[in-house]
Amino acid sequence: MQRWDRVEAFIEVVRLGAFNAAAERLRVSSSHVSRLVSQLESQLDTPLLYRTTRRISLTEAGRLYYQHCHHLFDGFREAEAAVKELQTRPSGLLGLTCATTFGERYLAPLVHDFMRLHPQLEVKMHFTNRQVDIIDEGFDIAIRMGTLQDSTLIARRLCERREFVVGSPDYFRHHGQPHALSELSRHRCLVGTREYWRFDVDGVRREIRVDGPWRGNSGPALLDAALKGLGLAQLPGYYVDEHLASGDLISVLDPYQHDDTAVWAVYPRHRHRSPKVRQFLDYLVDSLGPRLPGNARGR
Repeated sequence: MQRWDRVEAFIEVVRLGAFNAAAERLRVSSSHVSRLVSQLESQLDTPLLYRTTRRISLTEAGRLYYQHCHHLFDGFREAEAAVKELQTRPSGLLGLTCATTFGERYLAPLVHDFMRLHPQLEVKMHFTNRQVDIIDEGFDIAIRMGTLQDSTLIARRLCERREFVVGSPDYFRHHGQPHALSELSRHRCLVGTREYWRFDVDGVRREIRVDGPWRGNSGPALLDAALKGLGLAQLPGYYVDEHLASGDLISVLDPYQHDDTAVWAVYPRHRHRSPKVRQFLDYLVDSLGPRLPGNARGR
């Protein structure tokens, strides 16, 4: 059987012109390199090198053997480099799931930008307001908003997500503005996917059940109802920021705004070892917050 360490020692001696240089490259002793080359010569039953105290040179057999063998180790190094590159660049299929509106507005453009940076990557995006079991359904990452439920999944905070209680000027003209949480029971509250709203009272999270004439599971529909004066809504900043700036909506109860909510990426523990997952999450952390309306608005 061929001993590749002997062949590698011989090739490095020829390339570098000295046993000590080859030993330094291979991180072994000079005597070990000399012994490997001697073993190779014995194996081939012919001398490959002329050795003197000043220099080494190739025999005819050594020259022929070098010509046939040196490209093999070049190929080995190229193969190692290719595997290492595969381990450091995003490639393969990246499966993502996210709530529909957030995914369409904010996640998809970032995914497309990331794909332009890494054209070897394939992506499958699935937008739904249903909470997907990413392990059973074969996704790498789920993007979730708000306060996370306890889970065996790993969660990474991508950016802040601030929620505002808002109403239209027309609604406030008819019903007045609430200044305390206890006043919410007297207001028409538009109910989305949660039947309670979250607030912060002296550093403690408080959840208040709300009720009103409208219920739905669509953020854009909830926003439209609030803009048309049907009641108060609690919505994240990326829905309402432009309407607060224009005056079409007014934010109330800001002193009670809670700050334990965020945009999260959740994924199975072992997936973070994948370059496509790790680098995409890093990209989202760097890119999502600055693009998300409402995060910079003060209390």
